[in-house]
Amino acid sequence: MTREAVRAKPCWPLAALATLALTATASAQEAAPAEPPEVAGEPSWEFGLSGALYVLPDEEDFVQPTFKADRGILHLETRYNYEDRESASFFAGANFEFGDKVKLALTPMIGGLVGETDGIIPALEADLTIGPFEAYGEAEYVFDLGDSESSYFYMWSELSVWPTEWLRAGVVTQRTRVYRTDRDIQRGLLVGVSFKRVEGAVYFFNPGSDDHFTVVSLGVSF
Repeated sequence: MTREAVRAKPCWPLAALATLALTATASAQEAAPAEPPEVAGEPSWEFGLSGALYVLPDEEDFVQPTFKADRGILHLETRYNYEDRESASFFAGANFEFGDKVKLALTPMIGGLVGETDGIIPALEADLTIGPFEAYGEAEYVFDLGDSESSYFYMWSELSVWPTEWLRAGVVTQRTRVYRTDRDIQRGLLVGVSFKRVEGAVYFFNPGSDDHFTVVSLGVSF
């Protein structure tokens, strides 16, 4: 018998065993219990990473990164160079949302600050949306554990209008410790863009004055 004939000769026992194995595997898969379905409405994690570049006229520029994590009502947040230079803050808070056409989101938080300044920080983030108009604000009080007289109030607020879904413009106000000028409160203009999960903005503080400066921010959510 030639080698080609041996190859062509059918091997019925092996074919039968293979058929039985495939049949048994299919039966086992049909009999296996299905994975338990996810609980309806169970929240998933959402993350946000952003950075703000302070472009200063008479000091070295610096970056202010922020990372956020949300799952349902739970809100976690960490920042650097935010309350003070070379200092990191860590927060835990709760998310609350109200309304449909008029939407209000509130996030009260409590946090700690370590680094150049050590402290305890109660804080609040708020966002109000009415049609194309949006008002956003952050407010917190830093209790300086090293020097109680150095405790201070921090504030950032924006009032903007969205003429399109991807473009906004408005005004901004801040009271901060990371950059000080002769003005206790800095005011300016803002222009921002948004595309899917990416959002950026440029803030022009104290325009037309000697103590003007610019902040460029970029953030992504995932």
